[in-house]
Amino acid sequence: MRKVKYFVANSLDNFIARPDGSVEWLFNDGTDYGMKEFFASIDTMLMGRKTYEFALAHAPNRKRKSKKTGAKRAPNFGMRSYVFSRTLQPEADAELEIVSEDAGAFVRQLKTLAGKDIWLMGGGELAKSLLAENVVDEIGLNVHPVLLGRGIALFPDIGKQIDLELLECKAHPNGCVQLSYRVKN
Repeated sequence: MRKVKYFVANSLDNFIARPDGSVEWLFNDGTDYGMKEFFASIDTMLMGRKTYEFALAHAPNRKRKSKKTGAKRAPNFGMRSYVFSRTLQPEADAELEIVSEDAGAFVRQLKTLAGKDIWLMGGGELAKSLLAENVVDEIGLNVHPVLLGRGIALFPDIGKQIDLELLECKAHPNGCVQLSYRVKN
């Protein structure tokens, strides 16, 4: 069965973005942080509406157009992508689908299909709902050595304890620490 991997960068005080969604504080010094290996292990991406809209607004040099409508689309890194939203218009094309149904049930079904692992990209609210539904298998964090003080929480109130097992811990020369956990329950 495929795994769902929540792989995200965060501040030391566990924010994934400033209150306005900006992420200019993330280190961009060319360090790979294991992304090449990670991208080789996945073929599907999950995003919430806010993450999708942020990607659409902040990746102008990588925008593409929907094959169906011609509307601009956020980059999908060349993989099948699902955006979970109750407000965006449902639309399917060969690479991106808007999903308005129950996220937990949808992802449970998606995990049974053939393919590589699945990336849960950013978005604390979608991560919260999928963790609560017990469909996230691994959590990978790239902790940046900065305290933001406030912002969009890495883990909004999940409402229950989730036990983890450390798989890997790697410190980078720039001060970032990469952590990888298996979700135990």
